[in-house]
Amino acid sequence: MKLPNAEQLVVGREKIEDYLLNPTHRYGASKAHCFGQFGFRAEHWELLAQSLREHGQLHEVTKVKQSVFGPRYEVDGTLPAPDGRTPRVRTVWQHDRGQQLAPRLVTAYPLEEVEP
Repeated sequence: MKLPNAEQLVVGREKIEDYLLNPTHRYGASKAHCFGQFGFRAEHWELLAQSLREHGQLHEVTKVKQSVFGPRYEVDGTLPAPDGRTPRVRTVWQHDRGQQLAPRLVTAYPLEEVEP
């Protein structure tokens, strides 16, 4: 199964700049380090946003969990990176009840150890 309305996936700038690519964020610092090793940078946050959208559109949903806000979808697969590598990444998307047509990005993280 693919994400519902995958052509309209929502990836907010704040989610990328302030969390996934923020080396000082309490929970995002390790993710920022990982994504940085593949060439993603906060000043070019759009590259990571586009790669995450493509990831959500191309790969199958591997798990669905119900939350109080709506269904959460986990998607595992490769992520095209600026340095040419394709790390295996899990993205998590949530379809907020009554809020939007397509799921929004909740988080993303590597599925394997990153080789420098």
